[in-house]
Amino acid sequence: MTSGGGPQTPTPERTYSPATCTGIDIRVIAGDPDMSRVSTSYVERQNLTMRMGMRRFTRLTNGFSKKIEFHAHAVSLNFLYYNFARPHQSLRVRKADGTFTKRTPAMAAGIADHVWSTWEIASLLD
Repeated sequence: MTSGGGPQTPTPERTYSPATCTGIDIRVIAGDPDMSRVSTSYVERQNLTMRMGMRRFTRLTNGFSKKIEFHAHAVSLNFLYYNFARPHQSLRVRKADGTFTKRTPAMAAGIADHVWSTWEIASLLD
């Protein structure tokens, strides 16, 4: 490392370090958002969830898609499973007897009435 604030040469231990934030620019791209609730945390959480659930999004991997169509299909299947087949603990509902009902985001949004099985998802591919 150099001292005095000059440019630093990447060394092996600094290769994967995050970049230094030099500033932010907050602006509305579309819609009418409540600016007091604007945060990149939601997008960053979704990006992490995708990276953890699909090898295609992890760094330095050989699990990549050779064609963009295959990549789009893999992402679509991941989102379908995430929203329709994977119950989320934060969405569960306590029943009168103290047990919990598992729910998916699709169930919470009212567009599904049950947790989908992987067989149901696969049957959509026919």
